[in-house]
Parts: sequence; structure tokens; C-alpha cells
Amino acid sequence: MNGRDEISQLLVARGVFPTTQRVDVALVILAKPQHLSADQIIAGIRAMGSRVSKATVYNTLNLFCERGLLRTVDVDPMRQYYDSTIQAHHHFYNVDTGELTDIPLGAITLNVSTALPPGTEQTGVDVVIRVRGGK
Repeated sequence: MNGRDEISQLLVARGVFPTTQRVDVALVILAKPQHLSADQIIAGIRAMGSRVSKATVYNTLNLFCERGLLRTVDVDPMRQYYDSTIQAHHHFYNVDTGELTDIPLGAITLNVSTALPPGTEQTGVDVVIRVRGGK
């Protein structure tokens, strides 16, 4: 997905009004399957020659998550990444490099041998496996 018109159509289809700033954010994060922090997205927008406030980027990212365009990956209390692959899957997180790598959903088996708390239902499982080293 690379054209402004195509991005605008996708946003409209998800109920998002395609402002210039929202399209700029989408052009950076939805360009390919990737995991980016808000700061990396801001840098990408500036590299395109556009300007956008940090608050606008965060508000847009939250809106995109609400509308199913992105998911978040929390790797620790201070770091959150935005994932353009919205299908369920898991991640390796390299604590040395900050790199996230996708793990296919079926590659992990989880056996929980206790019942869910009364009155609740399972809505998902997100596994982040932390690794060190490499690159």
C-alpha cells in the first residue's frame, strides 16, 4: 500500500476521516508489515518532508488501533510498538537491538491448566519471547 489515494480509501473503509496528517501516519506504518514506535513513525513522516505533532501521531495511532488498522505490542512498561500485521500472531523481542520478529500463530502451543475466572471469556493471547544477542 503506497499511494495517498489508496491509503485514503482504506481509512474511509474503516471509518476514519483521511486528514493529511492521518494519511501521512498511514503511509509510514501501513507501507509494509513492520513494527515501529511512535518516535520512528514521526521520524518517517519528517523524512517524507511533512510535519506533524507528537500528540497528533499518538491520537492517530490510537484511532488506527481502535478501527482495526494496527495492533500494539507492549514489550515492557516503557516501550510500545505499533504492528501493521493485524492478524493474530506472536513475537520475538530482541532486548539488545529493539527488533521485533513475528512468530506465526500456530508455532506456539500454550497449555493453561486452570479455568478462566468466573464470568470472563478469553479474548486473545499475546506472547512476546525476549531474546538477547544477534546483530
